[in-house]
Amino acid sequence: MKATVIVDNIKKDDILGEWGLCVHIEYKGRQFLLDTGSSELFVENADKLGVDLKNVDYAVLSHAHYDHANGMERFFKVNDKAVFYLQEDAKENCYKKIWLFHKYIGIPKGVTEKYRNRITCVSGKYRICDEVYLLSHTTQGLEQIGKRENMYQRKGLHFCPDNFCHEQSLVFDTESGLVIFNSCSHGGVINIIHEAESAFPAKKVRAMIGGFHIFKRPENEIRELAEQIRKTGIEMVYTGHCSGKRGYDILREELGDMVHQLQVGLEMEF
Repeated sequence: MKATVIVDNIKKDDILGEWGLCVHIEYKGRQFLLDTGSSELFVENADKLGVDLKNVDYAVLSHAHYDHANGMERFFKVNDKAVFYLQEDAKENCYKKIWLFHKYIGIPKGVTEKYRNRITCVSGKYRICDEVYLLSHTTQGLEQIGKRENMYQRKGLHFCPDNFCHEQSLVFDTESGLVIFNSCSHGGVINIIHEAESAFPAKKVRAMIGGFHIFKRPENEIRELAEQIRKTGIEMVYTGHCSGKRGYDILREELGDMVHQLQVGLEMEF
């Protein structure tokens, strides 16, 4: 498996970065795209990195936030064949609460309807193809995380704390263990690892890749998270985006060489 970071906060030389994430993955002759960043930058970066988006076979939206979904329409125009997988509860209804106001932070309005024939909505443990799966959250009480992070979903006239029912993990069941991609891990890194372990009994988790949404968390919480990650027995962690530099540095202090920094152009091989 080879995974290339197309978009992340950290740029590479003349290849720009932005607040968002996009990863291209090659596995056993198939090509996958996870997310599309927060603009059309992913198309320019993919070209500079030698990735032909027309050859992508499967696309996945990790969750229904703008910094992962804003490039969706451009992807549909560039690639005319790939199925785009969303969770069945991924709607255009995600908001950030700022004081008394709710700011829209979701999928660009109208995209899911305009391209409904290209989108497949899934739930549970869903097999995309041989050894490649999507996993819904099974952990209960995630709305408490949404409330803490001031993230909400609009349901009719009401705003409810986000329980991240729109988030999913992309899991590769490789010969050397599970490789999990979850772009922001809003449902909690440890929860996600345990969800994968439950979905694939007797399989070890080799790597976890994505942002961990810890850029604003207190230092003691990040150090506790590092200890919890260590206890899972996972071999490698690649993190960036919403982990932030401070979050990454603390994880690196605690976990050493098992932690790696995501950045544009990074190639990961498993």
